[in-house]
Amino acid sequence: MANIGLFFGSDTGNTEKVAQKIAEKLSIELHDIAGNSCDVFDDYDFLILGTPTANYGEMQPDWDYFVPEMEDADLNGKKVALFGLGDQVDYPDSFLDAMGDLAELVEQAGGELVGEWPTDGYDFYDSRGVKGGKFVGLALDEDRQPELTDDRIATWLASLGL
Repeated sequence: MANIGLFFGSDTGNTEKVAQKIAEKLSIELHDIAGNSCDVFDDYDFLILGTPTANYGEMQPDWDYFVPEMEDADLNGKKVALFGLGDQVDYPDSFLDAMGDLAELVEQAGGELVGEWPTDGYDFYDSRGVKGGKFVGLALDEDRQPELTDDRIATWLASLGL
């Protein structure tokens, strides 16, 4: 198995809870992105990055503070899978926008995005997290569809070969 680094930012605790579920399934450590520098990725060849979308399409504050680090990161040769949390009912025009923003930063840093996810089963109008008709990573809604989270995680991890 690849050397996997799992990083998240969380305000309400939902993203951390999901990150813990993923870490348990993979038997790996998880890391809060807060206060880190881009060299935190150096020891891993496969990254899993998790972020919620805050307010109306904004990056979660810990990830927002980390943007300059992402701009300096060298992710060449690394596979990167994303998972994002959002509320498709209250924020249907910006559902998972932060995951889309993070995907752009990963690509600019030379990372190879893996783990796209279908948009079927969601009810939203617009998302920067959708490219080519699919989410750029695992899409979760702990506010409206928490009962689907565990199955979605299992299916997504299997699709990644993890």
